[in-house]
Amino acid sequence: AQPMASADSALQIVFNGEIYNYRALRQQLIADGAVFVSHSDTEVLLHLYARKGPAMLDDLRGMFAFSIWDERRKGLFLARDPYGIKPLYFADDGRTIRVASQVKALLAGGDIDTAPAPAGHAGFFLLGYVPEPWTLYRGIESLPAGGSLWIDSSGRGEPRRWFNLTRELSEAAAAPFDRELLDEALRDSVRHHLIADVPVGLFLSSGLDSATLVALATEIKGTSLRTVTLGFDEYLSSPDDEVPLAEEIARAYGTQHSTHRINAGDFRDNAEKLFAAMDQPSIDGVNTYFVSKATHEAGLKVALSGLGGDELFGGYDNFRQIPKLVRGLSAFRLLPGLGRALRWASAPAVSQMISPKYAGLLEYGTSHGDAYLLHRALYMPWELPNVLDPDLARAGWAEIAPRIRLGDEGLSSSRAKISTLESAWYMRNQLLRDADWAGMAHSLEIRTPLVDATLLRRLAPWIAGAHPPGKLDMAATPATPLPDDVLNRAKTGFAVPIRSWLAERSGQDLGERGLRGWAQSVYRAQWNG
Repeated sequence: AQPMASADSALQIVFNGEIYNYRALRQQLIADGAVFVSHSDTEVLLHLYARKGPAMLDDLRGMFAFSIWDERRKGLFLARDPYGIKPLYFADDGRTIRVASQVKALLAGGDIDTAPAPAGHAGFFLLGYVPEPWTLYRGIESLPAGGSLWIDSSGRGEPRRWFNLTRELSEAAAAPFDRELLDEALRDSVRHHLIADVPVGLFLSSGLDSATLVALATEIKGTSLRTVTLGFDEYLSSPDDEVPLAEEIARAYGTQHSTHRINAGDFRDNAEKLFAAMDQPSIDGVNTYFVSKATHEAGLKVALSGLGGDELFGGYDNFRQIPKLVRGLSAFRLLPGLGRALRWASAPAVSQMISPKYAGLLEYGTSHGDAYLLHRALYMPWELPNVLDPDLARAGWAEIAPRIRLGDEGLSSSRAKISTLESAWYMRNQLLRDADWAGMAHSLEIRTPLVDATLLRRLAPWIAGAHPPGKLDMAATPATPLPDDVLNRAKTGFAVPIRSWLAERSGQDLGERGLRGWAQSVYRAQWNG
């Protein structure tokens, strides 16, 4: 029902996503003389490109991936939102460009080089996800988050980064934290993300992020807000059970709430569907798959998620642990060979007793990028030849290592460095990607008010400052305070009983290495090379 071409057919568009400020843009375009035949954000993109060309991207607020065929210039313009919430993949064999929102769509179309991409395979075993711009396949790559690309008969150029997270934080002038401006910025983002033609719900756990969004959304929408909580039978009456506190939050703000519990049987019955929906391998996403399923069954088509709060407000433990580690081991930065030698000598013995990561402390604990890898790694680089072809593993690590080590380049504060690393690696490649495929598997659009470029730009001066806002500053925003039990609850993360589910499925106790076993199961299910 939305116009997919301009009135003269000179522009044609394929678009995935939502533009939250499209109504304001539409009014500006009408004032400039544009004539609309619909009220859709798709048509706004067409008119905006006709007026501004690639410069249009700076005006957009939303999550999007789109391609526009420009008949006059005989070229194709591709673009992706600042954080990469919506995916965009392309395959270029030198003769034909193919573009899609899923790797599997490009594979289904055929004529793709399906040889393994070393960095894609090594990246998965390193981190539990495939880092962009790589995929598992040499012939398919991702357009970078915040990137655009022009393609015409002369070929394709290099992607242009019209938005760069590191640049935004490095160029921000440090400023003292302002409570009123934070309140305004958060409410503004929630308000924009609630714009929809259908009812909007919200994923509700017992954490500060989703509780804050519920409180703010209720202020804006009233008591019509619908919330959904996912619980696990295995956690019933245990500290890991999110349900009781989530239900307390729902009562406090008067939402229309529903709780859905699942167990190992649900996982077993849905495992094949889950693997089929997963576009690239990921060790996460199980919880998002099932909460999306529950939200769809509750009759909702759009839901807000608290994803991004930890990255923006320093909620993870590594915001404190990594700077402490780097300060403590800074002297070893001058002796890189010593760390490598000690790791080489101690790794076999250490791996038999405790985590193999301890063997790499002196080698990978002296810079923020390396320490981040040490914290987040599923397998350490020297272990990759044990799970992959050694040549593939070495080639993949050689591509990935510089990107991680330079991921915080130009940033002065530890907070900004870790926020950038978390946002550009874990959040972008795993959390956001999982939200996309898991939500789309159930025809559910997942929106993330805490992952918003406008919000980041407003907070950037404080993140660069001496006293950046934390999770409790975020949680103090609502006019009606969060329940004390929520404010005083220790940070736990959202737990999923995947280890016990896998043990039941395989008939054996996977123990402490359960996550690695799950990773290998996911890899086998996704890689058909």
